[in-house]
Amino acid sequence: MPDRTLIEAHNETASDPLPVIRLHDLRHVHATVLLLAGVPVHVVAARLGHADPAITLRVYAHVIRSAETAAADIFAKSLETADQQ
Repeated sequence: MPDRTLIEAHNETASDPLPVIRLHDLRHVHATVLLLAGVPVHVVAARLGHADPAITLRVYAHVIRSAETAAADIFAKSLETADQQ
């Protein structure tokens, strides 16, 4: 039974219907959540079945860049705190 059919069957009787998404979309959510949580790229690549972490880096570069920005913000705030002491 395709993903869409399962969700549509559920939605026929559900008071709170589910959005129609593909299982592949959940794979992307899984990888994104892990990367944003700080899981190393090589671990995420292995979970996704990527033979080379470079594949994961290419696909999820935008996620990694946002995590790098957050890390830079954290570092800057810690410097400000240290300067005030």
